[in-house]
Amino acid sequence: MTERTELSALGEFALIERLTSSIVLQQPNSVTGVGDDAAVIAPTGQSTVVTTDMLLEGVHFDLAYTPLKHLGYKAVVVNLSDLAAMNAAPGQFTFSLAASNRFSVEALDELYAGVLAACEAYAVDLVGGDTCSSRSGLVISVTALGHASPEMLVKRSGARVNDLVCVTGDLGAAYLGLQILEREKQVFLAAPGAQPLLEGYDYILRRQLRPEARTDMRGYFSEAGLLPTSMIDISDGLASEMLHITRASGCGCRLYEEKFPLDPMTIRTAEELGLDSTTCALNGGEDYELLFTILPADFDKIKGSPHITVIGHITEEAQGNVLVTRSGAGVPLQAQGWRAF
Repeated sequence: MTERTELSALGEFALIERLTSSIVLQQPNSVTGVGDDAAVIAPTGQSTVVTTDMLLEGVHFDLAYTPLKHLGYKAVVVNLSDLAAMNAAPGQFTFSLAASNRFSVEALDELYAGVLAACEAYAVDLVGGDTCSSRSGLVISVTALGHASPEMLVKRSGARVNDLVCVTGDLGAAYLGLQILEREKQVFLAAPGAQPLLEGYDYILRRQLRPEARTDMRGYFSEAGLLPTSMIDISDGLASEMLHITRASGCGCRLYEEKFPLDPMTIRTAEELGLDSTTCALNGGEDYELLFTILPADFDKIKGSPHITVIGHITEEAQGNVLVTRSGAGVPLQAQGWRAF
């Protein structure tokens, strides 16, 4: 039988000590981390980039099929993805949580194992946070800090007419992974003894449960001598993010359906579930890839890259935001992905 220690058996301070005792600071500008009244980060002469995300049980994740270790890892990664979208190097983060007495000490150990795995994978430092009790499940809040030279920062607002629209990786897989998990949850609820049928869906399940932030692209851009004109991460779906860029930049776009990068497993699973793979790519969300624009003159710097696909170009604002289908028809690009309210 798995050991279970109640949170009340430790109390707040002993719990914090237990969860954070394995932290090892890796960043040279992290002076003081967990264990004091506040973290100390030495000035570097660069711009500091700050982002915050909250994850709520029942809204952003379902513990019926989300392992706590994966959840801890993902909670960090989604914030590092925002830093990557600004072309900033990740440095430090704080991790706060509110947990009910439904959770044991061992459960929070698992959550923090995922957090510390992200620290190691991305060479970032956990430098603080807060813990408290919750009356309504698990709540996680992460604030991440990154650093970049002012001239290397990339915003949403820099896209210009004729710029090429690019994405990293592939799209739609995380959404299909979620659909498989939800399907198996409903089967289990109807027949509690049923075993989940997850074999053969490894890639799309990993994209949903344990995504990765494209922090690697900052180095790629630097080596290629390339600086995107605008950029955003794909958390709410390609269509929504593209509209954020065109709205902020005062322009329009034309995206080409036939150019969307889709993994074969994404296509196959969409067909199995009776879903349209293009719709999944446009509106699914949680891919955490980067959507960015570049000058036409920079095309040769990305040509042949296995990381990047050109999916369209920027147009005059008056021409609107258009999706060109495989049949050649132009339809308005609409955001139908995640809505917070």
